[in-house]
Amino acid sequence: METIGKQKERTSRPHRNTEKLPMIHDMSQGCDFTGFDPDTLMKETVRLRKLITKRGTLEILIPLCCTTNPVRYIKFRNTMKGFSSKTLAIRLKELEKGGILERHAYNEIPPRVEYNLTNKGQELVESVINLLQWMRKWSSKSKN
Repeated sequence: METIGKQKERTSRPHRNTEKLPMIHDMSQGCDFTGFDPDTLMKETVRLRKLITKRGTLEILIPLCCTTNPVRYIKFRNTMKGFSSKTLAIRLKELEKGGILERHAYNEIPPRVEYNLTNKGQELVESVINLLQWMRKWSSKSKN
């Protein structure tokens, strides 16, 4: 009779394809995805990837995170070797349009244009720095 009970138990379980992924239930670890579902997170991941993986984006953001002073366009031009002026200008405009950067143009000769991170941009850069720290931590452990 015990064998029959075990067989019934096996057949009553849902198929693997319908099982949900395991979730972390101990929220004291700081992992709270309440209100999110995997489909929404995947859509947001696509938007995030489109924002930060374009050529030149991180090279623009990282220097800005290391200073509270505005960075001039010419500084970007001089430090971003291998980037055309067109690519740099396009990326700066995209980041400004996305609310990541603030652009200040001064009516001077020669023209002076400076960029600062917005609060939104500062949070983005902090997140990128956290990812870099995670990568550094785990890549050094895998070498040992």
